[in-house]
Amino acid sequence: MKILKSYVDGRWHEPATGLVPLIDPSTEEVIAQTSSEGVDFSAVLQCARQRGGPALREMSLAERGTLLKAMSKAMRESRDELLDLSRLNNGTTLADGSFDIDGGGATLAYYAGLARGLEGGALMADGEEVPLSRDGGFWGRHLWVPRHGVAVHINAFNFPVWGFAEKAAAALLAGMPVITKPGTSTALVAQRCVEIIVDAGILPDGALQLICGSTGDLMGQLGPQDVVAFTGSAATATKLRQGEQLIAANCRFNVEADSLNAAVLAPDVESGSPVFEMFLEDIVREVTQKAGQKCTAVRRILSPQSRSADVREALVARLEAVVTGNPADEAVGMGPLASAQQLVDALEGIGELQRDGRLILGSGKRADGVGSPAGRGYFVQPTLLEAADANGATTVHQREVFAPVATLLHYDGGATAAARTMSLAGGTLVTSLYSDDEGWLGEFLDAGASSTGRIYIGSEATIGEGPGSGAAMPQTLHGGPGRAGGGEELGGLVGVQLYMQRVALQGGQGLLRRLTDGSPRGD
Repeated sequence: MKILKSYVDGRWHEPATGLVPLIDPSTEEVIAQTSSEGVDFSAVLQCARQRGGPALREMSLAERGTLLKAMSKAMRESRDELLDLSRLNNGTTLADGSFDIDGGGATLAYYAGLARGLEGGALMADGEEVPLSRDGGFWGRHLWVPRHGVAVHINAFNFPVWGFAEKAAAALLAGMPVITKPGTSTALVAQRCVEIIVDAGILPDGALQLICGSTGDLMGQLGPQDVVAFTGSAATATKLRQGEQLIAANCRFNVEADSLNAAVLAPDVESGSPVFEMFLEDIVREVTQKAGQKCTAVRRILSPQSRSADVREALVARLEAVVTGNPADEAVGMGPLASAQQLVDALEGIGELQRDGRLILGSGKRADGVGSPAGRGYFVQPTLLEAADANGATTVHQREVFAPVATLLHYDGGATAAARTMSLAGGTLVTSLYSDDEGWLGEFLDAGASSTGRIYIGSEATIGEGPGSGAAMPQTLHGGPGRAGGGEELGGLVGVQLYMQRVALQGGQGLLRRLTDGSPRGD
């Protein structure tokens, strides 16, 4: 039986006790075990602070970018192996595994390229100098500097590669050492990624450590220079945020949490038109990709009353055609949920959604999967509900079912009405709009933009170009207000600045310029 090891304090730690199983979600066979028992978390933090941090801060931004490029290359060279592990431990199809693994590698490569365009040495200037005195002898400028702490990354089970890579890329470029903790149930792929990077000797000692299992007493030892970036449920985020030490130290805490994302069809889009077809295609992908286990998945579908029958009929037909089962079978288009607990939560959630809507596709029960033994595997068919009262469907706007489940809602066609319905979720990561009517889109922005972190617009201009709302691209912000966590990741330098401190410098203009442009000190 394979035992997943943690990589801590410059060595691999193999646990002997407290082992928990990792499961193939298509067959329910145990494929590995892991635990973090026996890890000395004080030593982990000391390694990062005393070895990893200083080594990274001695490098220029461009040199740190070179590390990211090497990480991306090493992972790309092991792509086939990682895809096999993803299918085994995550239950992903080839397309879904590629979405995770290629997305992670591309994010590392993007930040490597971003580093090449940054001026200066190890520091990063923010804007130009501004005069602070009448005679021009006293100036001010803002500067971003690496925090002298540790970046603790707590990742969700659904994206073991992309989740690891997007956080690590920003932190390492900022000059902060990383302690990464993947979701335990699907840690096989993330553990292998770290193993590949360690074996290649890419990073300085202490720059990257891995915890497989629980974080033990790690969170209780963090301080004011440390950063926690968390992806997962809002309930877990709230519990972690309330840690006594985190509050006392005012530790920076970034959260990306639950999100009841909405796809909204505008009334100018005719049934059967290219934009209408794009709307349908995007929804089917965002409901079924990774079996709906995505923070950016579409959970609510808003259609004008005038298009309701056409949308309902088309979505049912397309989702009904999706083959659910073991991804080892080439006919399968959607795999299982990741764990037994995910299955339990999903079935309970579907039952709760039926308080406000009726099932129009799916049984609300566990399904057998193609290519898996009957009664084995954590399978749920694509499930679509319809609510008669869009604004009164309270459960639909409050209960996220992390599975291939979405609810169809109808509105009167007005942009403000659609925005208000979307906003009932209390904050989302992404809202997708399908329209070429600039007036309608502008009205929606005025009424609803503050309730979401990203707005994806599908239109005639983006047919064949847009990747769909589910792709969190590194160039633009990933995060959202309220229920979605209030965090900000990716977004180019926005994600890097999470791990840096902005400092205001005041003094002579020439001196400020030399201090911030990478010139040798003392010249």
